[in-house]
Parts: sequence; structure tokens; C-alpha cells
Amino acid sequence: MHEHIEKLTFRKVSVLFMAVHVISEARRCLQCKNPLCRNKGCPIQTNIPEMIRLFLDGKINEAGDMLFENNPLSIMCSLVCDHGAQCEGNCIQGIKGTSVHISSIEHYISDYCLDKMILERDRKKHRRIAVIGSGPAGLTVAIKMAQKGYDVTMFERMDYIGGLLRYGIPDFRLPKTILDRFQKKLLELGILIRPNTSIGGALHLDDLFDDGYEAVFIGTGVWRPRRLGIKGESNGNVHYAIDYLMNPNAYNLLGRKVIVIGAGNSAMDVARTAIRKGADSVDMYVRRNKSAASPEEIDYTLADGVNIQYLTRVESITPDGPMVYHVTMDEEGNVTSQTTPKLVEADVVFIAVSQVPKDKIASTTTGLELNEWGLIKVNEDFMTSKPGVFSAGDVVLGAKTVVAAVRDAKIAAEGMDKYLQSK
Repeated sequence: MHEHIEKLTFRKVSVLFMAVHVISEARRCLQCKNPLCRNKGCPIQTNIPEMIRLFLDGKINEAGDMLFENNPLSIMCSLVCDHGAQCEGNCIQGIKGTSVHISSIEHYISDYCLDKMILERDRKKHRRIAVIGSGPAGLTVAIKMAQKGYDVTMFERMDYIGGLLRYGIPDFRLPKTILDRFQKKLLELGILIRPNTSIGGALHLDDLFDDGYEAVFIGTGVWRPRRLGIKGESNGNVHYAIDYLMNPNAYNLLGRKVIVIGAGNSAMDVARTAIRKGADSVDMYVRRNKSAASPEEIDYTLADGVNIQYLTRVESITPDGPMVYHVTMDEEGNVTSQTTPKLVEADVVFIAVSQVPKDKIASTTTGLELNEWGLIKVNEDFMTSKPGVFSAGDVVLGAKTVVAAVRDAKIAAEGMDKYLQSK
């Protein structure tokens, strides 16, 4: 009992400290007439000055409603966006000092408002649409279309909703409890969820139209690992990043020497997760002289004890570890010299060089066109070559950001509504 009280007290103190921090940060906002944090920095044009003004005026619920209306995934984006390159990186306060910590303010508001928020829904249209995939794009379309009065059924091939948010981002960056809370909002809107249902397996996309769905949205993301194309990728000591992040507990890394091949945020996530799962050491090999990950993620990765080696490449992978060589490059990025490959002993090698879409839906659907990279082709309304079928997110863009998926999914929802109203 005493221990339980201590935990509650600590939680209250933590929440109070965060509130003080958020308020002090909000008071630093200059309320710029031309807010670069929004106009230049935010891909989804979040009205940051208005958010802060409402918050400081004691209208936190109005601020939360505004955030959700503009970006239903505001609570997630406040945690996983590259704020240093977006809103905070364009804050005027950062020119001569420290940018306003916009992400903390947004998260505090969104987190406070999520559970108590009452989502409005238009009168039921009694028209059915299907959403395939419950990642960032699918969640956005499902919410927007349900609010417009459509009957929405969401098909998810995994046990739980979230897609990339749940199965591609570590819990220490995005707690899964947020997604569990978010699912309640879907159910409140009347959205039906079919877990463990893969379209392109027992059910095909064309079956959905046969069963009375009038429009379909594809938001299946990119879940097929991109290969390095070198010898040894099938060895038992080699794994792909996206497979590992889906369920890190399935891999025994305790006391192991781990090598991560890659340079993006996923590579950083793998490296930091491996450290937390008991890896003895983690080295990361980056092909060029800089990483594609955000500076903040690089800083956290280094702080976690990961050794990042630039201009380091892998020729092949043996059962004992990778054959590694180092290069030098000129200013144009051309390799000017390289060393002889040498074995670096390692217990586990992770390949983290992006992902591409799976082709189950495309291969079982008539009239659905893909581009040369296997991504779905769409028009300005995000409708595909197949009438009534829309798509957005990574399956259209390739592996990008959560906020980019939400931005495009909002346009897709408008396009879908326009299409249905014209029928």
C-alpha cells in the first residue's frame, strides 16, 4: 500500500513538473504575425500560435479540438515528428536562443484532451467504405470519413491497430498505451475493426465492392524489407530491421555483439532497442559521411552508447559477421579510395536500409497501377487507377514520415467524399 502511494505521488509530481515546463515554454511564444513554425515548418499547417494562445487563456479543450480537427494524430506527431527540422527548427526564438519547445506543448494538450474529447459525427449516410490498414493514413481516413457520416470498416492484418505506429516505432518513443486509448475514439465513432484480416489473402479488394462497399482506401504502408543485395543475407545471424521492430522480444540479444547496417531513423530505432534488450555492444555502419536520421535521433543514439561509424560499408555477411571496408569520398560524393574488406566478428547483424510495399493487394486486384518502385499511382485527389479506390501514406510515397501520411490522407478523405457525392 505504501509503495502504491509513493508511485502515485511520484506520478503527480512528474505531471506537475511537466505542466510548469509547458506553461513556461508557452509564455515564450512571440505570437508572430507570420508564424514560420506553421507556415514554413509544419507539413500539416498546425496553427501553433492559436494553440498556444488558447492554452494560455485557459481554453485547453478548445486547443485540443482544434489540434485534432487539423491532425487526428496530433498526440502521436507531437512525439515522433522531426521537430528540429519542422516547427521548432523554424521558431524565431531559435535564431539567437532556444526555440519554443512546441512539441511538449502540443503533446500536453493532446494527451490531456484525448480521452474526454467528444467527436462530432454528421448524420449517417448509410453508405459503406472500407479502409485497408490502420497505420497513420488509414486511421486518418477512417476518422475523417466516419465524421462525415459514412459507415467505416477497417481491415488490419495484425492483432492490434496502429501499423507503423505500433509495430515500427519503439515503445520508448511512442508508448503503445496511446494507441489503445486512440482505439476507443474509433469505436465511439462507430468504426468497425477487423483485426487479423489481410486483404489479398482469403479476401480480395474486389470482394469488398461485391459486398456493397462503395469506396476503398488502401493504407497498407511498406512492410517488405529492402535488401542490400549482397551475399549472406539469408544467414541465421542476419535480420531485417522492420521484422525486428515488430517484435523485439522474439530475438535473444542478451550479451550479444550487434551490428546495424543503415543510416535512417529506423536504423537508430533498431540500435537503441537492441541496447535496451541486453545487447553487449552495438555498432552502426553508415555508407556515407552523414546519417539520414534527424540530429536529435543521432544524439539519443550516441547517448545510449551506440558506436556510429561513417564511410563504412559491407561487402558480404558471413556466419561469423560482416566483411567490412572503409571508403573516402570527395565533395561530390564519389568514392575516391577504399580499404580491403576485413571480417568484423558479430553475433547479430541487422539490415536497416528502408522498406518497399508488399504486393498482395496489387497482385490480386484488377486495374490497380503501380509505378516502377512498386508504389501505388494516384491522382491529385489520391484516387488510384481503379475507380473508387484511394490510397495515401507510405504505400504511395515510400517510407516517409507520419505527418506526411496524415497530410495526404486528409486530402484522400476529401477526394473520397467528393467521389461518393458525385455517384
